[in-house]
Amino acid sequence: MSSIITYLVLYNQYLLRQIYQLLLFIAKYIPLKQWAFDDSHSPKYQKFKVDKLPKIINLDPVDYRLLIAYYKHRDGVDLKPIARRSACDIPDDCLCPRCNAPKPFIYVNNGGKGQFRCKVCETLFHLHNRYNQPLKLRCPYCSHALVHKKDRKHFIVHKCVNKKCSYYLHNLRTVDQKDLKDYGKNKYKLHYIYRQFTVDFFQMDLDSLPPNASSFNFKKHNPHIMSLCLTFHVNLSLSLRKTSVALKDLYNIRISHECVASYCRTAATLVKPFVDHYDYSPSDTMVGDETYVKVHGIKGYVWFIMDALSRSILGYQVSDNRGVGPCILAMRMAFRHLKALPDKFRFIADGYSAYPLAAQQFQLADPPLDFNITQVIGLTNDDAVSAEFRPVKQKIERLNRTFKASYRVKCGYDNFDGANYSLALWVTFYNFLRPHKSKNYHTLNTVDLLNEAENMPGKWQMLIFLGQKTILQMQKQQAEYTICS
Repeated sequence: MSSIITYLVLYNQYLLRQIYQLLLFIAKYIPLKQWAFDDSHSPKYQKFKVDKLPKIINLDPVDYRLLIAYYKHRDGVDLKPIARRSACDIPDDCLCPRCNAPKPFIYVNNGGKGQFRCKVCETLFHLHNRYNQPLKLRCPYCSHALVHKKDRKHFIVHKCVNKKCSYYLHNLRTVDQKDLKDYGKNKYKLHYIYRQFTVDFFQMDLDSLPPNASSFNFKKHNPHIMSLCLTFHVNLSLSLRKTSVALKDLYNIRISHECVASYCRTAATLVKPFVDHYDYSPSDTMVGDETYVKVHGIKGYVWFIMDALSRSILGYQVSDNRGVGPCILAMRMAFRHLKALPDKFRFIADGYSAYPLAAQQFQLADPPLDFNITQVIGLTNDDAVSAEFRPVKQKIERLNRTFKASYRVKCGYDNFDGANYSLALWVTFYNFLRPHKSKNYHTLNTVDLLNEAENMPGKWQMLIFLGQKTILQMQKQQAEYTICS
């Protein structure tokens, strides 16, 4: 009996050694999903990474007498004043800027160079810089105070300059030493960096309407002709001048391209609230991307956030820059009807750093939304994350190509107002009027009132009616909120 037990114990140890060797083999040669994703954080990609939030230490003012009483209660010993061995040059009226401790509890900290330390609350201060920064940002890895480095348009760059920081030392070890000799440390992002935004993108109004919209007082034409203009210009992707020519050649309707543009601008003003406030019932997976357009000959950007399951466009923005601000606004539009994120929520984007930085700012919003960005990096499936989520990313790439096909005939926009109203009309068409092959040539979102219209001009008029109805509801809610407040 004992020999059988001994044999089983030895066999069990043998199996444990085999399992240990297999685990080492898997860890070394078969990358798991998260490890494969972390492999992209090599020093070459480090500049595109967003570091986690810093430690925030708020040094609230306290009373030194309460602190002394607390120390006595905790330690059972009175906190005695400083026993000085020589004369000091501390002024008699010097008080700790935090706890108001008098001179007997203050001593020189750096050999007479102007810095003092309070024995009661351990606060460092100068006589000419009396505690004017109660809120301190510190590195989450070494707790070293962050240094204000650069001022950008919408944010301030803070940097941890501690050469003994564990984050800095880890990144320094991963860098090829030959590159350090050839190019120096400036080629890589080695230190911890935090961007403090000076603009609150969560207080910006998402429902602002484009200016210069004309009224519906038709002097020469009627709403049906306006709907024909929308059908030719938006559905069939004809330019403003070709729309004018088509109406003349097909229906003998003489209308200028300026009048067509005025109709489209007014229609965009009315249908945009309905499209933006429509409840798309999004799934637990969203995907975002940006593409460029030309606005008055200068490069601009269009941001799209779409639902990966229904393919509906949930958020969109036109911007003159590729910063994090437009990305946050597009995400706010996508999250408009979500009181809380689903349990398995996933946001998929490319390797651009604006998306993780925007997700980090949502953690500081009210209410906070905590989610991570799954980044599909590059054009080839070099890691397991890209191989798994690239089909989802390809959906929004297909959306970009569909948008560019309609945008290409315009040869760019004259101004950003024109780009905004044109994009609003195209998103309306894409979400509610365009037949999709993935939906068996049905629209992405079904509205009963639109099904009652027999043709496309009638559907545009129904959308304008729904937009007017949404605007009236928004005005009513705003009036009720004003009365209650």
